[in-house]
Amino acid sequence: MTTPLTALALNCTLKSDTSERSSTDAMIQVLQKEFSEHDVTLIDTIRVATHNVKFGVSSDEGDGDDWPAIRKKILAADILIFGTPIWMGQLSSVAKLALERMDAFLGETDDKGRMPSYGKVAVTAIVGNEDGAHWASAQAFQSLNDVGWTIPAVANCYWVGEAMGSTDFRDLVQVPDKVTETAKMVASNAAHLARLLKAKTYPG
Repeated sequence: MTTPLTALALNCTLKSDTSERSSTDAMIQVLQKEFSEHDVTLIDTIRVATHNVKFGVSSDEGDGDDWPAIRKKILAADILIFGTPIWMGQLSSVAKLALERMDAFLGETDDKGRMPSYGKVAVTAIVGNEDGAHWASAQAFQSLNDVGWTIPAVANCYWVGEAMGSTDFRDLVQVPDKVTETAKMVASNAAHLARLLKAKTYPG
């Protein structure tokens, strides 16, 4: 019998109106389906732009900052799904804001030097209508690893449409086979690694 796991998704779309459909949400949902096959429950998807997340590199930037509550949810899960669109060939500004706030982990170590994210796994869900998925994932993975997250093999599920095209991932009639195949591998590897780390985390 496998150990049940939980995942938390950060959707770093620029869309602050939750009534507006997000391609990043659509990619997160593809991963959610595959994670469910490995007894991983997505407990929440947080659209960061709908919250008052202040700029900064601490875990609490004062009155009105919504990040402390988001941080608590992130660290309560076994797996982080870090979702972002591509803008100008890069991570979204919202994604960069979230990563900057996690920089605080560097100074929040336990008596063995372990950050609060130690023993937890992170994967990415990236969408865009231009090139940049590999560069965006490289930025995300280096940043996430710097602040303690563990990155499994095949950790990036992405889709990019035609450059300067008008079709978004959310508008596709069917998820491309390659995206589905990748999502299956991302979910399988991440769940496997998260269970190993949950049973025996890093010694520090």
